[in-house]
Amino acid sequence: MSFGLPAFLFLGIKECRCYYSEMANLDVLFERLSRSSFRRRFRLGVQEQQYLANKGMETILEHGKNFIAERLAPAEIPNDGKQTPYKGHPVFLAQHATGTCCRGCIEKWHRIEAGKSLSQEEQAYIIDVIAHWLDLQKEVPPKKTKAATPSLLKKRKSKAEDVQGSLFPEIEK
Repeated sequence: MSFGLPAFLFLGIKECRCYYSEMANLDVLFERLSRSSFRRRFRLGVQEQQYLANKGMETILEHGKNFIAERLAPAEIPNDGKQTPYKGHPVFLAQHATGTCCRGCIEKWHRIEAGKSLSQEEQAYIIDVIAHWLDLQKEVPPKKTKAATPSLLKKRKSKAEDVQGSLFPEIEK
């Protein structure tokens, strides 16, 4: 299965009318996303890139389809805005980077109305957006994570060592 073509074609749908025509052009979307300092800061880390390489794009996007169907497709989501973790899977990072992490962001960035169930066409579009971002990440060096250094592992001072004295010593007793 090639993900170079829009996913809605794989579902046998002739055209996708789930978003405005300008959103059909992923270059326009990614230009808009690049202007957001929040969206721009997301990159795959070493672990996510390794996971993507080990599992392959097809498997990762299958996971993504399941995440979208379970976490975003229902009309009412009790924890909307908090259902997508910030780490742990390449799709999660891609969702935040592309504004497909919650129904509010999907409405803002992709103009897909919140409060109604996502159609198969809309879910396929979201997977296309995620796949495009993951493809772009192959060319970006992985995000470096902080290694445990001696300064990060310093033992915290005990309370006795931390006491600086009081302005009102008579009240402490």
